[in-house]
Amino acid sequence: MPETNIREFPRQPDNWDGVALTAPISFGYAKQSPHGAAWFIGSTLREMLVAAGIQKREVDGFAVSSFSLGADSAINLTQHFDLAPRWIENIPYGGASGVIALRRAARAIQCGDADIIACVGGDTAFHRAFEFTAAEFSNFTIDASFPYGGGGPNAAFALITQHYMETYGATREDFARIALAQRYNANHYSPALLGHKTLSLKQYLEARPIAGPLHLFDCVMPCAGGEGMLVMSTDRAKSLGVPYCTIVATGELHNSHQEDDIQLRGGWTEFAAAMYQAAGCGPADIDILQTYDDYPVISMLQLEDLGFCAKGEAPAFVATTDLRFDRSGPEPNKLAHNTSGGQLSVGQAGSAAGYLGLTESIRQLTDRAGDNQVKNCNTALVSGYGMVNYDRGLCSAAAILTRGDT
Repeated sequence: MPETNIREFPRQPDNWDGVALTAPISFGYAKQSPHGAAWFIGSTLREMLVAAGIQKREVDGFAVSSFSLGADSAINLTQHFDLAPRWIENIPYGGASGVIALRRAARAIQCGDADIIACVGGDTAFHRAFEFTAAEFSNFTIDASFPYGGGGPNAAFALITQHYMETYGATREDFARIALAQRYNANHYSPALLGHKTLSLKQYLEARPIAGPLHLFDCVMPCAGGEGMLVMSTDRAKSLGVPYCTIVATGELHNSHQEDDIQLRGGWTEFAAAMYQAAGCGPADIDILQTYDDYPVISMLQLEDLGFCAKGEAPAFVATTDLRFDRSGPEPNKLAHNTSGGQLSVGQAGSAAGYLGLTESIRQLTDRAGDNQVKNCNTALVSGYGMVNYDRGLCSAAAILTRGDT
């Protein structure tokens, strides 16, 4: 009897009705810190409770993402923080952690497994800390990459970037358009670690080389910090009187396109159409796009795989599209992209970076973004990507969010 594939892609997602996202917090960004990851996670949680006006005992769900907790995990932190949750998750998926945590928490709310879930990503950074993270990232890294001098993300993303450039003819000027627009956004977002510095095309092009085609401003800066949000029912959010947004559609897929020698696409290609169908909208209806931007090439992959342009056409897309939050340029197309500056200008606080686009989108959709607020925004798409061993990121996830009831 021939083998059959009983799983079909794309599958239309179920509805995500009745779930609210609120109390977005970005906390304590610093290039280095004497505090441990638990301090950043706990401090972010504290600020989330203050923002929502609730007591710690009301939190009965807890999801945690971190690279630097060491021997601790979410369950250990419940004792440190004096929590007693009915629902708990470790989400160790790097840049996809935020969207994955959101999906898991939303289902728990819908099923009644918890009433209020705190989703937090947090990591610390100290002298040479990133070296240890890179060396111990996975067994693949330990055995097959680091011993040959290829440990850490720069080598992997140099490979992906070079392959993309050779395949589609992209240039460093194309990648610069993403980095420069995001730095402009960060100049209006005070927590961004590089937000006080402007960036010109000349500075970008003349920056010191790092690995292959990658230069300094193509690479995220490791740092310490925390990101988090509360997930609850829309009825609970209304009773608390807190501003919130809701989930329209979402999807995830991991270790996709295994046949590709070097990554030029991610799992978004397999669920984006179904996600838009479930949301009743398309790329043209998205007001804000938050891509995971550890390197500009990965934002280009997401622009393509999420349908904002065809495969290989992201260089042309960014050349004719104003990506700044205020979208005031002469380009015919406008798309507010990584409105806080993304990791390239805010910094990469370990797994907290996987929540950065979510917390920023919640602020935008509740008109709490401040100086970098996008006018008249109603819909945001947040994309996650993570867990890169050598030639590809294994995790792909995305969610479409919209304003809550006013």
